Order: sequence, then C-alpha cells, then structure tokens
Amino acid sequence: MSELITPDLVSLDRDLGGDKETVIGQLAALVQRTGRAEQLDGLLADAIARENKTATGIPGGIAIPHCRSAAVTEPTLVMARLAEGVDFGAKDGPADIIFFIAAPEGADQTHLKLLAKLARSLMKKDFVAALRAARSEQEVVRIVDDALGLSPAPEGGEAPAAGTAAGSTAAAAVPASVQSRSGDAQPAAPAPAEGAGGRAGRRIVAVTACPTGIAHTYMAADGLTYAAEEMGVDLQVETQGSAGFTKLDPATIAAADAVIFATDVDVRDRSRFAGKPYVASPVKRGIDEPKVMIEEALANAENPNAKRVQGAAGGAADEAASEGGLEGWGTRIRKAVMTGVSYMIPFVAAGGLLMAFGFMIAGADIANVADDVLTGSTLWNLGEFTLAQYIGAVLFKMGNLAMSLLVPALAGYIAYGLADRPGIAPGFAAGLVANFMDAGFLGGIVGGLLAGLAAYWLAQPRLPRWLGSLMPVVIIPLLATIFAAGLLLMVLGGPIAAFMAWLTGVLSGMTGASALALGAILGLMMGADLGGPINKVAYTFAAAGLGAATAVNTAPQEIMAAVIAAGMVPPLAMALASTVAKRYFTVAEQENGKAAWLLGASFISEGAIPFAAADPLRVLPASMIGGAVAGAVSMATGVTSAAPHGGVWILPVIGNPLMFLLSVVVGTVVTAALVVALKHVGGAHGRVADATRSREDAAAVPTTA
Repeated sequence: MSELITPDLVSLDRDLGGDKETVIGQLAALVQRTGRAEQLDGLLADAIARENKTATGIPGGIAIPHCRSAAVTEPTLVMARLAEGVDFGAKDGPADIIFFIAAPEGADQTHLKLLAKLARSLMKKDFVAALRAARSEQEVVRIVDDALGLSPAPEGGEAPAAGTAAGSTAAAAVPASVQSRSGDAQPAAPAPAEGAGGRAGRRIVAVTACPTGIAHTYMAADGLTYAAEEMGVDLQVETQGSAGFTKLDPATIAAADAVIFATDVDVRDRSRFAGKPYVASPVKRGIDEPKVMIEEALANAENPNAKRVQGAAGGAADEAASEGGLEGWGTRIRKAVMTGVSYMIPFVAAGGLLMAFGFMIAGADIANVADDVLTGSTLWNLGEFTLAQYIGAVLFKMGNLAMSLLVPALAGYIAYGLADRPGIAPGFAAGLVANFMDAGFLGGIVGGLLAGLAAYWLAQPRLPRWLGSLMPVVIIPLLATIFAAGLLLMVLGGPIAAFMAWLTGVLSGMTGASALALGAILGLMMGADLGGPINKVAYTFAAAGLGAATAVNTAPQEIMAAVIAAGMVPPLAMALASTVAKRYFTVAEQENGKAAWLLGASFISEGAIPFAAADPLRVLPASMIGGAVAGAVSMATGVTSAAPHGGVWILPVIGNPLMFLLSVVVGTVVTAALVVALKHVGGAHGRVADATRSREDAAAVPTTA
C-alpha cells in the first residue's frame, strides 16, 4: 500500500495565502507536483466545489478540506502548519493546522478507512498539540503514521497504538500559547461530568453523514461520542461514510430515548427510527456543538409534543433548522413546494419531449387526430393513415398522458414534503381534482399544501399502538383526502380555475412590448439568487405551465424558453469573464469558471454560485441585468421550448433555435461586461494581484523549508 503522507507533502510555518481558496490551491499543487494527481485544474475544481458545500474548519484551529477527484491517482494527505491562520469557517476563528485529503474516485476501502481514522484523530487534542509542536516534516509524518497505526513495529515490541505518540512525545514541548488553544490532552474515556446523574440511563442513537463521507462524517461521530461520555449519556453512532457502515442494532434503536441526525445527505433507511423524537442538523454541527445537540435530544425525549421520525428517508419533514432549532412554517412550506417541483420535472421533461417528437414526425395537426389514429389503426394495419402519422400519434399520446400527471405529481409530492408517505395519496387525489376542475398547477399547489398539512396534523396525536398502526395507511389518507379534495371540489377549485383561465388568456395575448416585459421580469428573477427561492418561483411558473401549451397556444413554451435562456446566462457569463479578464479573478475562481462553461450550457444556474458567494454585490446585479436581456430577447423573437430543462442539449425541440442562442449570447456578454466593469471600479484586480504575489512568493520557497 502506498504511503499516504511523506515529508514532501508537509509544509511547516509558511504563508500559503490569505484565504482558504488560495491555501487549498497551494496544497492541491503540492499533490500534483509530487506525482499523485494527473492534473491540477480538475483536483482544484473538485476541492473548491466540496469546500463550497460545507465549511471544513472545525474548533481548535483546524481545517480539513477534502475531496474525491478523478484527477487523483493515489490517496494522499497533505499537512500544512500555517504561519498565519486562515478562515475556513470555524466558529472559534482561523485555522493554522490544515490537512488536505485527496482521494481518487475509486479509492479502495483500506485507504478510505485510514483517511477516516485521520479525521477522527483530529478530534483528539493531544494529536493536534503534537502537530503544533513538531519541529520537522519527518516528525509530522511519524506522528500521523503513529495515529494511523502505520509506523513500523520497534524491535522486540509492537507498533504504538494509534494516537499514542501524539500525546507522549510532544506534550511537554507544546508552548503555553498552544496549550491555551488546544487545552489539555483529551482522555481516552472522560469521566462523566459532575451533575450528570440526572442523565444516567438515558440512551441516544445518532447517524452522521456528509457528501464526501471521508472526514466530517467521522469527526462528528467522535465529537458526539466524547461529549456524551462527558455528560454521562449512553450514545451509539452509525457513521454512513465512504469507508462503509454497519447499521445500528435494531434493539439499540428500540431502546433509545431519542435520535440525532447530523447529516448533510439523506439518511439511509431512515424509517428504522420511526416514532423516535429527534434532532436534525448539518453534520458540521455535530463537530461544533455536540453537547448542545445532545441536550436538545434529551429535551425532546422528555417532551411528548416533540417532533418524531415519520419514517420515509429524505422526507421533507426534516424540521430542524440548518444550525439548530426548528424551521418556521414558511421555510417548510417553501421546501415542500420545491420538493413537489423536483418530482414534477421528470413528468414534464418526458411528456414535453415526447409530444415535441410527435410534432416533428407528424406535424402540429397530430394533436387533433392522435386519438383517431390510435383507435383506427395499428402498426401492422395502418389503414388510411401513414406510418409517420401513426408513430407521431404514439409519441404524442405517450407525452400527453405523461403531462396529465404533472399536476397530480406536483400535489402529491408537495404533500409528501410536508407529511412524508402518509401525504402522498391525498396529495395525488387533490391533484387529480385540480385537473378535473381545470385549476392547473396553481390548483395542484393549493391541493398539495392542503393534503400535506392535513396529513401532518392528523399524525401528531399519540395514539394506542393498535390504532397507530392504522393511521398512516388507512385513516390519514382517508381523512386528508376528504379534507383536501373535498375543499377543492366544493369551494376553492372554481375560483382558482377562473383565475387560471384569465391568466392563460392574458399570456396567450401577449405580444410586442408586453411579451418583452414579461421576458425581462422572468430573466431578472432567474438571475436574482441563482437557484434560490426567487429563481425557483420563475422556473416553477414556466415548467408547470407547459401542460397548457398547444399547437395554437405557444405562450407557455415561449415563457419556458425565456426562463431557460436567462438561467443559462449567469454561469456562462462568469466563465467568459474569468477567461478574458483573469486579473479580476482568483486562481480558484478561474478554475470554477472552466466548470461553469458546461454548467451554464446545461442550464444549471448554480454554476455561478461560487462567484456570487465571493462577490455578491457585483455578480448578482450583473446576472439580473443579463438575465433580463436574455429573457426579453427570447420572448420578443417568439422562441419556444417544449422541454423544461437541458440548455443547449434540447436545441432539436427549440422553436427558432438561432434566436434562442442569440438571446443567451447577448445576455452572457452583457453580464460578463458588467461584472468586469464593476470589479474594475471596485479595485478587485489589486486584491487578486496581491494574492497572486503571495502565492508566487510561497511557491518560491522549497517545499520542505
């Protein structure tokens, strides 16, 4: 097995830059220079993308940036002890001990387990103190190898236990300033804190998971474990990471008083914890605030009204706020609507494309004769129809039926987002009623919310076991369907249908200046927050309206095309600006710009988020203006799209594709020019130049100096 870390991969007491992107760039370059990565660009882009998902700084002045990358040829650790700390997002301040983990896409389990073990070692204060006190690169390598159990066994004895050398060889050499930051050495099994007797016998189970599954997953597990030991609480953790995982014993789960979910991804087989009170937060909170999470779990265990796991994995009833506390109803409803939209999109995509292919093969009139074709002929007996008409009718009908599920799917999964699986049936029923009432996507949204809220509230009372087992499969679907579908049929459906008919008439009659204004407004919304709530409102409005498009009424398809064109602009503009005006962008931003070409071409507005996060006051206004231009040009020239997603890859089903491309190009150029102009006025080139000089000065120093 190749060595994970060597002296050439250690940098001690050097200035590697003033921001985390620059530091990561230096460490990634070190991986590439030592022959462990085929190319720097790919590794750096993957590392920065992972860093943008969740900050990797942890308490104690430590950061552990990491990624999987196809550019990496063998698992690698790079360690840096910085001369000046750099902010990596930890609550207690900058980090001066940096471990960069670079893993290949297909790293074997042995290496992944070692990388996870390193992450866990960083939770031990004696290990970190030893790293701060190390006097040479070779000593750092020995400390790390000891912690990972990779050191050769001494003659006549066994290899030191993981982490042993970290405490014994360097503790005495740690200066007072480091002691004040790192604290005393972490005991292997802390004694329960004084006054923990009230918690004696309390049991908690926890699940930790992060997107990469290498570092934060295991660090959060250890943070929670150490805190529980100090508090006198019995806590068992399931780490759902890259090194594999062993499920908690069902008996352990059954005996637990509460559950902690410290995760950034869906919990695998979440229904195992059904009925347990829980706390859910991002995985990093398990590192930063483990005691607070345990206290919250204990409080929920004693609260009969506390939220309980409903069962379905990834259900949007994950009521915990991003950094603690429960989300408000406004946030939960917004997330539920976005859940419905995400499940609806495949129906729109498949249905819209199939209908478009039908039109391409058999002409626009196939919409009027498809039923006659399919009832009067077969593939083996075409009768009075041609083969093209028959194939076109088949494709059109399949697409039309798929589109008919658009509103029920939207409503069903909005209800699922609020109430998990018990909400699906009443949500679909309410969506079918919305279809029957011609209430459109707005009726689907209202019906889904009514069904989800009804199912959620019906699930709250604590009932006897014999009755509780009937609730999710019989009683809740029945009562929630009566409430939501009945309310739509008898009260709300008519007014909503009248409003949708009026809105359809207005949109269909838009021409000239009014169409241009609508395109500009939608474009502004698409560039406002790059995949956030405002962007999603515009997109949902366009995608849900596609079901009303016909060969005569193309307004919904024109709106869809304007939204797609405007959504492609921000990432493409950032890619263009960072290519032609590099002096205004950091090395990390230039790497992000290379990836943004593909993201923008594929209609993924989120490709501009790294640029907006670093410079929102320049990037967002420019994106809004460029998006407005693209949307206005698209609407004014009558561009249509039968598909709700895909960017340039759906050009075959774009009506007037040349003007579609022109609208995207014009919007991209406008945004890129505005960003560069704003950066020039704000002196961004000077800041980037200073950072570049700092990197060049650091690169001039020998690696092991």
